[in-house]
Amino acid sequence: MHWTRPIAAAAIMALLSACATTPAPPAPVAQVAPAEVRVPVTILISIDGFRPDYRQRGVTPNLDALAAGGVSAAMRPSFPSKTFPNHWTLVTGLRPDRNGIVANSMEDAQLPGVKFTMEDPKDPFWWNAAEPLWVAAEKAGIRSATMFWPGSNVAWGGTWAKDHGGHAVGGMRPEDWWPFDGAVPASQRVAGALDWLRRPAETRPQFLTLYFDTVDTAGHQYGPDSPEVTAAVADIDRTIGALVAGLRALGQPANLVIVADHGMAAISPARTIAMDKIADPRTYRQFDSGPFASFYPVAGHERALERALLGHHEHFDCWRKAEIPARFHYGANPRVPPYFCLPETGWMLNKSAPKPDDTIDRGTHGYDNFAPDMAALFIANGPAIKAQGVLPAFDNVDIYPLMRRLIGLPPATNIDGTDAPFRGVLKD
Repeated sequence: MHWTRPIAAAAIMALLSACATTPAPPAPVAQVAPAEVRVPVTILISIDGFRPDYRQRGVTPNLDALAAGGVSAAMRPSFPSKTFPNHWTLVTGLRPDRNGIVANSMEDAQLPGVKFTMEDPKDPFWWNAAEPLWVAAEKAGIRSATMFWPGSNVAWGGTWAKDHGGHAVGGMRPEDWWPFDGAVPASQRVAGALDWLRRPAETRPQFLTLYFDTVDTAGHQYGPDSPEVTAAVADIDRTIGALVAGLRALGQPANLVIVADHGMAAISPARTIAMDKIADPRTYRQFDSGPFASFYPVAGHERALERALLGHHEHFDCWRKAEIPARFHYGANPRVPPYFCLPETGWMLNKSAPKPDDTIDRGTHGYDNFAPDMAALFIANGPAIKAQGVLPAFDNVDIYPLMRRLIGLPPATNIDGTDAPFRGVLKD
């Protein structure tokens, strides 16, 4: 096409005018990553030695709020109502007689001359009779993290090599765990758990445990009715509040299951029985003492020991291990010594009379697990849990099947617990 000069000029002017009035394309909008929608995690929290009636002291607003929005109960510990046996029961669904941790200290004929204690519990030999929840979870691909739960530092299923000071060979632990250190304050334990939950989804634990011991420590030292215990209860309630606030800040929904291993009873030197006044010390070796006593007979002196122990006594009863009353579910395990004595709650069976310079505790536990003072705290709250108020009392072996449901494991077989107390409590 041939353009004359005036027409061409006009066309150019029109084109320039059009360009001037056509809006520029919009600047690209910065893309904001959508906020992560976190799936709920499950956190099992133990407050050692926390009796359910401690909540009646008016210093537990955070625990009370969780109970009001979920469920609570007075939970029965397993016998004996001691720390290690009950923590292992809570994560295995087996009573101490079956899970192998029959006391805080024990012996086994397979390891002559060796004594298990709370201070040195790392040898898997003592723990291998019952698989803990975090091992079951890890086997199912559910990442787990434990903060000081008794037994969680053990390479479960492994063996113990004595060379180089001793170390575990093989076995399984949680993906993340801290070795117990009583000097670590409760606030730092919560901070550690929240740090685990700040990780990317692919390395973030889905099942966690937390353990707090200050309420139990105060109960032993000062007695359950002391202002020091009330102060410890108030402090741990603030700690639970900080955990809840931290979860909220992360946008992390969580099913919280808060338990105690046992309660606490008041004791005094006036309610102490010296066992060396009951039986001739030449006839036995006393293993346990305090809220229960156990004995190994000296060879050839069994009949003399039985005559002394098995008769009628004020304030305590004794049995051959095979004759311990069935309701205790205790005595079949070979780690239970041959003779066992249990006093009335608040009485102590010591090896000998207390001396003037002895350190005297004001509280203890280990008594009849049906005694009201031995009852343990239970509260559960979270997106999977209905607000159902106070449940009837139940046995702590029932926590394990509840936990399996919450973390997505199939029901277990051949355990002592049942999920019956929680039917109708969990949301579909």
